[in-house]
Amino acid sequence: MITDIQTFFRELANSGINLTIFYDAFDFERFITGLGNTVLLILASTFFSIIIGAIGAAILTSGRGFSGFLVRSYVALFRNTPLIVQMYFFYFAIGSIMPVGQNDLGLPEPLLGSFSWAVISLSLYAGAFNVETFRAGVGAVHGSYEEAALALGYNRRQAFFAVTVPLALRFSFASLANNLVDLTKATTVAYAVGVAELLYVSNQIWSDSLNTIEMMNVMLVIYLVLTGAVVFIINRVEAAMRLPGFGLGDSQ
Repeated sequence: MITDIQTFFRELANSGINLTIFYDAFDFERFITGLGNTVLLILASTFFSIIIGAIGAAILTSGRGFSGFLVRSYVALFRNTPLIVQMYFFYFAIGSIMPVGQNDLGLPEPLLGSFSWAVISLSLYAGAFNVETFRAGVGAVHGSYEEAALALGYNRRQAFFAVTVPLALRFSFASLANNLVDLTKATTVAYAVGVAELLYVSNQIWSDSLNTIEMMNVMLVIYLVLTGAVVFIINRVEAAMRLPGFGLGDSQ
């Protein structure tokens, strides 16, 4: 089966469509490595950006004074500056003053590598948008729900986490899906600091095999699949958390 696939794409190359990743083992391994790193970037950055967004929204909603000022400053800084500039800042400016360890050969080795800095940059960048997304979700919950919870004997903290937060999450899903789709596409910026993600390895492959158009089309399909998967997962979670009266009919 694999041999037949390789033979098909090798013969297809004679017609001008040269997809080496399907018949050249070296290119295939590079491509799979890049795809794996891209998926890891998406998963890690999504997880940390949601945590950052939830904490920031909680501070803006319940905290005042200096803590609220810090969160608003963070959102303004990371939302209003280019991602690639942020990534360069973390990798070259902050990374250059970080402690340096030693590898097994006794050579200097940075404490954090390019992949770690890419995750940090992407998480902080997407986290700034998620802060506003979750804050808007909390703001969309009518105050009468909290009052009803207080009337049932909840204190304010219990009412916030047991009533307001679950409802706010339902209001946040549409905007959160947009943020995570944007984050998925933004992983290509990690190329700038040498992370061997999908764009990085595709560039290597088309430089060696001179099949730029084919690899561009492959990347287009891969990112369509990745962003589609993100939207599908968000929609499934949203559907599982729907309540009658909050976007879903009583019969469902």
